[in-house]
Amino acid sequence: MHIHIHALIQHYGYFGVFFVLLLEMVGVPFPAETTLIVSGVEWAQGTFSLLPLLVIAVLGNAFGSTVAYWLGRFLGRTILVRFGRYVGMTESRLNVAEQQFSRWRGWLVVVGKFIAGVRVLVPYLAGIDAMPFWQFSALNLLSALMWTVTFIVFGRYVGVAWNLYHVVLLHRGLPILILFVLVGIAAVVYRRRREHRRDAH
Repeated sequence: MHIHIHALIQHYGYFGVFFVLLLEMVGVPFPAETTLIVSGVEWAQGTFSLLPLLVIAVLGNAFGSTVAYWLGRFLGRTILVRFGRYVGMTESRLNVAEQQFSRWRGWLVVVGKFIAGVRVLVPYLAGIDAMPFWQFSALNLLSALMWTVTFIVFGRYVGVAWNLYHVVLLHRGLPILILFVLVGIAAVVYRRRREHRRDAH
């Protein structure tokens, strides 16, 4: 799904961040990491404040995960078998995913947040596996906080770097790009000549 995240965030602000993160966890293919990074850039530029941004981002992800958990709890494997086929989730892959979740459970809830395809799948698996809701909620909130902080802070550094160096990049970007291309070509030529000499001997 193509969506202009920067325009969406500028137009809808915190609510845009909230709904993108919520819908992504239900299964709508929104670019969540990109949304957080762009939000961090907007924070660096003064559009957002850190505390409300973090609260909104964590709540959006947590609410979306909670919806997915209860869908998995009440509808079971049916929902993943029926709709998972659109993203390549076959019956055999679902069986493997369930086995892995049963083995790792809590660890997957925390670590899986940082893996795009796994992040969306984990809440459904937690519901299907009947993981206690209090346990899922606690671990999910922890992982949501870690995940959002990581990408928002990264976005802030991107924004700060852009503010500091964008003039230089805009005026000297072409010479720098040409330099990198020339260095790359020289490296390839040198490597091929060395391989040719080695073959000759």
